[in-house]
Amino acid sequence: MDRIDAMRAFITVVNEGGFTRAAERLEMSPQLVSKYVSQLEKYLGVRLLNRTTRRIHLTEAGTRYHQRAQQVLADIEDMEHQLGDLQTQARGLLRISAPVSFATRHLAPLLSDFQRAHPAVGIDLQLNDRKVDIVEEGFDVALRIGHLKNSSLIAKRVAPVRLVMCASPDYLERHGTPQHPEDLRAHRYLHYSYMEQDASESLFRWLPDREPHHSGELISNNGDVLVEAAIAGAGIALQPTFISGDAIKEGNLRIILPEHEPRPISLYAVYAHRQLLASKVRCFVDFLEGYFGDPPFWDRFD
Repeated sequence: MDRIDAMRAFITVVNEGGFTRAAERLEMSPQLVSKYVSQLEKYLGVRLLNRTTRRIHLTEAGTRYHQRAQQVLADIEDMEHQLGDLQTQARGLLRISAPVSFATRHLAPLLSDFQRAHPAVGIDLQLNDRKVDIVEEGFDVALRIGHLKNSSLIAKRVAPVRLVMCASPDYLERHGTPQHPEDLRAHRYLHYSYMEQDASESLFRWLPDREPHHSGELISNNGDVLVEAAIAGAGIALQPTFISGDAIKEGNLRIILPEHEPRPISLYAVYAHRQLLASKVRCFVDFLEGYFGDPPFWDRFD
């Protein structure tokens, strides 16, 4: 027995004054309506209605149950309407995970514009360069950079991400400008901890190995630190242009070995479900599309 359907059948019988009119209202047979009410009485262990050939009469238990059941059904319908609003209107708290450097440099204007367009959406932005488990950790959307591996998650491409090898004019004047990838062996490379090196790219084959650790090397899990170190003349960095672009545009960094530049990777919006997607998530993912441009504005330094 579906208790909600049985409850609805009982209330309709009382409100309509009989099984036949209740059946017409519910668009089911009188026999099924009668069956629902009988099953409900059996489940509750009390008689709710006294039936005669012409009329129905509520028992004392039926009167009490009718009053409470009407409120329960009204609460259920109200809850369903509220959940329906969440599906049709963007509202509620949107939890987002994003990479540290990208978020600190480029997300604030986007989030401000998004909330102006959808003022009923609150945002909880958490910054982390590790790949979070969005389901386990309760995120609605994660922004991720790189080549995504196969998974059950849904990913929507937001923007291309260009990686460039760069160094300061001062460093290149002191140590020379590499003309070929193999020249990198003689230079100080500023290691990014989370860099996923593609062995098929010629550039990666010549980067100094992190293992074993070399004396005097610099390793960081933050791209901003490495770009600032490169500007200070500490070595050569391979970093996304969304971090290094301003320094390149201002002449504080120079791109080296451009003909061996790795293939672009991408920024993705990743979320858990395509079906029954909350409107706040759908609106945010749609808002991301095209926001940064293609090529994105941080690449306009050439």
